[in-house]
Amino acid sequence: MRSGAALLEKTVFLSVLMFPLLRIVGLRAFSMASEAYSTGMHSAAFVTCPNETVAKDLARGIVEKKLAACVNILPKITSVYEWQGKIEEDNELLLMIKTRTTKIPALAEYVRSNHPYEVAEVISFPIDQGNPPYLKWIGDAVPE
Repeated sequence: MRSGAALLEKTVFLSVLMFPLLRIVGLRAFSMASEAYSTGMHSAAFVTCPNETVAKDLARGIVEKKLAACVNILPKITSVYEWQGKIEEDNELLLMIKTRTTKIPALAEYVRSNHPYEVAEVISFPIDQGNPPYLKWIGDAVPE
């Protein structure tokens, strides 16, 4: 009989300790499941840059002007392309930009106006799915 009571005490004790953790996990799961997101509301855009200075200057300007929530700078990519009839190969950096899809035209205009390339690369893809709190953050950080 004593071991049954001890087991019950341990079970109650562990349940009381686990309740806050389980509550947090449950609330977080509910929050993620209940966030509404329309496919394509946000986009990821990509811009190549010739060097780190240009990449950082563009990234900072894009975020300061609220054209994007975040810009990742991916170093050391190699681009092979045709330019003016010749095959070229250059080391570049890649900006990965997360923004609202409605901001892509303004983002492209900002890049064209501030990029040293004669023809700056600005391409984008709609975001179909993602972590709902992160997608909400993009929307909060980038006004309509």
